Amino acid sequence: MPLDARLREEIIMVPSGDGGRERLQTTVFRPPGAGPFPLLLMNHGKQPGPARLQPRERFIYMATEFVRRGYAVMLPMRAGYAGSTGSYRDHGCDMAANAAGQARDVNDALAYARRQDWVDASRIVVAGQSYGGLAALSLATQALPGVRGVLNFAGGLRVDDGACDWQAALKQAFAALGAAGRVPSLWLYGENDGYFAPPLVRSLYRAYAGAGGQAELFAYGAFKRDAHLTLGSRDGVDVWLAPTERFLRRIGMPAAPVVQLPEPAPPPATRFASRGDIGAVPYLAETGRAAYRVFLGKLQPRAFAVSSSGAWGWAEEGESPELRALDSCQQGSSAPCHLYVVDDSVVWPAGGQ
Repeated sequence: MPLDARLREEIIMVPSGDGGRERLQTTVFRPPGAGPFPLLLMNHGKQPGPARLQPRERFIYMATEFVRRGYAVMLPMRAGYAGSTGSYRDHGCDMAANAAGQARDVNDALAYARRQDWVDASRIVVAGQSYGGLAALSLATQALPGVRGVLNFAGGLRVDDGACDWQAALKQAFAALGAAGRVPSLWLYGENDGYFAPPLVRSLYRAYAGAGGQAELFAYGAFKRDAHLTLGSRDGVDVWLAPTERFLRRIGMPAAPVVQLPEPAPPPATRFASRGDIGAVPYLAETGRAAYRVFLGKLQPRAFAVSSSGAWGWAEEGESPELRALDSCQQGSSAPCHLYVVDDSVVWPAGGQ
């Protein structure tokens, strides 16, 4: 994925582990200027499969909103993930140990951030999504000078190997984290979360708050196909931004936009054909037209790309579907691929041949 110059995006390797022998592949976003900036330290979840194969996370929609509010954003990939060195730490059904193992890397990234002259070490928010939310809450059990709050987006860890009662183990871990928690937190969970259903979320919240943890639960309704993916969706900003702003104000952190960011211009719509005219899509054989028919039911943001070789590709939701659709198409094509549809607009032949 190309680096976003609007957000001064860069990738650095942050020392971690005993003696700093490991290196965490870390994405940094910054507003214009030298700083020092308040900091959002964001933590990723775990996708299915080997951690090493998980791509670098960016949470570009969240990063954009925080840079608009004058924050620097750091997003470290923890040990064993993506381009970070070291090994993924797995403690099975011991949820507290899992959380602490992930929090170790977050703490190392936090220590690195405090040493940077572009970071205001007195104004820090730690956040995390899914497994990253659990790691953030674990980190919040330590003395953290300058850390004013935690944002927990659908936090937790699910283990479906049948070897343990992961829900009971998770509840026990949340109670322990609440008893030791030192900073206020905002929890955001959606009704149709595919990992953590509302009854479990309420149970985790009661365990955490009942043990003394400072937490506010913002439970929202269904979001698209799975609320667990809200934070990675362009449309999810409308769900999480307002409660997050209220929480930031409450803990004395900036919440109002202060930076003007240029908006990427979408490809211009053309009058080549209507979006639903499957027969008008150039170059496609019947299998490609069948794929396009399926694409028309996909969620926005979305994009469909074609090539004169007959290849095609599409992408929906998440970051940069235009680039992902082009990449998917190009993997099966010796000729250049071009966008045909972006969201609801036919953009061919402006970018085609």
